Amino acid sequence: MRPDVLSRLRQIGNDYAATHALYQPLLAGQEQAGVELVQDLAYGAHARQVFDLYRPINANHCPVVVFVHGGGFIRGDKSHRRNLGYFLARQGYVVALPNYRLAPDAQWPSGPEDVTAVWRALRQQAQTLGGDPDRIVLAGESAGAAHVAAAVLRTEFQPPDWRIAGAMLFSGPYHAYLEGLARTQFGVATPDPRNEPYFGADPRAWGPCSTVRHISAAPFPLLISYAELDMVQMQVQAGELFARLVTEHDFQPELLVLPDHNHFSPGYSVGTADASVSAPMLDFLEKVTTLP
Repeated sequence: MRPDVLSRLRQIGNDYAATHALYQPLLAGQEQAGVELVQDLAYGAHARQVFDLYRPINANHCPVVVFVHGGGFIRGDKSHRRNLGYFLARQGYVVALPNYRLAPDAQWPSGPEDVTAVWRALRQQAQTLGGDPDRIVLAGESAGAAHVAAAVLRTEFQPPDWRIAGAMLFSGPYHAYLEGLARTQFGVATPDPRNEPYFGADPRAWGPCSTVRHISAAPFPLLISYAELDMVQMQVQAGELFARLVTEHDFQPELLVLPDHNHFSPGYSVGTADASVSAPMLDFLEKVTTLP
């Protein structure tokens, strides 16, 4: 990472607007040649149930990556990670960037339901879209990581033909009950402007929404990541998810700690000269999608 960017990230902390502004000049010249973009493909009836598809020109049987944006359950848009779509498509992947229904209009479990719906649409249309239906990797950041985690770790959201090559989780919240009980320690306001619109205000509802307490999937290739400058609740929950998967569910997930990054910067760094996120991401994708 460039010293000036590193210094600025430490100054601004977990400020989304400032992080966005910092990375826009770095992404302005990102290479897009060789990539076809198809926008607003529907995977459901709701206006937000659409995805953008980034694919290599003449894509044929390529591995597929779904990347779900963050936004605290209440905001965010697929266009915020267009840099990731172009970057991975230039590496030979078909990339789907979906929108999903937002709180308060849509509450738990709309997130994992939408992730599963995207997966189903891509599996059904993969060959038409240039992808391989048996090599789909699901990934997400922040609230998107929470949605992906619930979809891949809780079998109640998975149809009988469920099959993924792997999953990547970046700085997600996986334990709504813990966040609700530890607001003081985490510096979270009451009422919680992020969790309550999605999970509800009744503490009795938070336990069933907490993925770490309801893991039922068999082990599969998984990467869990958080950032050095991340919000403390994200660091705690990444550690708890990793520990429970290893000690209680026989998983051996990869654990990726990102030095110098804040909560928002890892996704923005993809496609810049900083390969601290893109390199391990590509390593994981190659391992789980390379054909025998």
